[in-house]
Amino acid sequence: MLALNADVDPNRCRTLGLAGSVALTIGGLTAGALPVRDALLPSSGRAALGVLCAYFGLVLLIAAWWWLGRAVRRPRPPAPRELLVTLAIWAAPLLLGPPLFSRDVYSYLAQGAMVDARIDVYTHGPAQLGGPLATEVAPVWQHTPAPYGPVFLAVAAKASDLAHVDMSAGVFGMRLVALLGVALMILFLPLLADRCGVDRSAALWLGALNPLVLLHLIAGAHNDALMLGLLGAGLVAALGGRPAAAAAVIALAALVKAPVALGLLAVAALWSGRLTGRARTVRATALTCAVALATTALVTAATGTGYGWLGTLSTPVSPDNWSLTSALGRLSGELLDAVGSGLADRAVPAWRWFGLLATAAAVAALWLRRVPLGPVYALALSLLAVFALGPAFRPWYALWGLFPLAAAAPDGGRVRRWAAAGSGVLALGLLPSGYPPDGMQLTLAVGGGALALIALYWMFEMSDSGTVHSRTRVAS
Repeated sequence: MLALNADVDPNRCRTLGLAGSVALTIGGLTAGALPVRDALLPSSGRAALGVLCAYFGLVLLIAAWWWLGRAVRRPRPPAPRELLVTLAIWAAPLLLGPPLFSRDVYSYLAQGAMVDARIDVYTHGPAQLGGPLATEVAPVWQHTPAPYGPVFLAVAAKASDLAHVDMSAGVFGMRLVALLGVALMILFLPLLADRCGVDRSAALWLGALNPLVLLHLIAGAHNDALMLGLLGAGLVAALGGRPAAAAAVIALAALVKAPVALGLLAVAALWSGRLTGRARTVRATALTCAVALATTALVTAATGTGYGWLGTLSTPVSPDNWSLTSALGRLSGELLDAVGSGLADRAVPAWRWFGLLATAAAVAALWLRRVPLGPVYALALSLLAVFALGPAFRPWYALWGLFPLAAAAPDGGRVRRWAAAGSGVLALGLLPSGYPPDGMQLTLAVGGGALALIALYWMFEMSDSGTVHSRTRVAS
């Protein structure tokens, strides 16, 4: 019924999304990524009701966003200011609730506390810290070092001071950092869209109001928000003719999380266009790398955390990671084991290496095309290739590519439609607690989503009936 209804009212979308956001927050109060002292057993009635309520709200929120997208594609779309008001209304309940869909925010706080305690976060996991903060970290990450750069660890160290006073204050501190990142994304996304010839409203709908932003950057407080905000600032500087500043800012973004270093390719490409003479590309690349390396050296010296993160970039690759290459590796390993081959243990590493090579090939193909895509669009597709083919998979990693894609992909094209559909699917991929679901929780999640679909059907049936009655009265 949603797909067939042509009369799209942005205000109704706003109200529907708010209802979804409130329901999701209420569900998270008993089923979210709660502190250990407040966590309930998954089998408890309150936790079960929380999962049901959270997925009810999640489906409502996704439906509101999708429906709003129909309004954005009209000849006269909602103004960017309207969309930003909608984003603020949808985000407000999530800011007041517990972390959702991941316990990474507790890892950030523990790693920040380790920096304060002068424990090497690139050698030891949070278990080395001990105490209340370490107990909040998910078991799978207790003994793993941090994969984050010195910029983020310096920020996390400040937020961890709040956690020593109260855990909720520490979480709110990290959420403020994420909000800063989202604010930067919102600030620079329209400017990027202008440079790339994309409608501002379309860019904001896909890149800022995206459910993945609400669920994982705002509710989950992931550091990807800060990384993407800095990336947006760097790309705008590069497109505005300030390549040196752009290289420095994107280096700062990579010192939050490393994959965004691919943004330096865009800076080099734009810098090359400003040079004359032979070997422009080589000279631009050398200049970009020089600025990025100098920035890295200065920041690392200032923070004192060292370069250990270069050796811990594989940390997110957990044994049960459901990336495409890891899943194919496990399947291949089972088949090899079934036929009695001794190569079963090598299947997962082999597939992961294949994925890295395929990613490198895809990135090279995107940047060496005879018909250039444009630096921002090529970067977006490159980061999506890293997300799809890399050895670690988290739903919010899709935002690495979706953010620049929202500003650069042609309006109304298939790429935008596939990106939107993929965002909706990925938004459904995790429980509010961030832990893998058991059979009962999966049933509750499906049940909550089904109840939301019934509510949506009823709402639009009532709306259509009211429209018909109104037209009948006018005709008579």
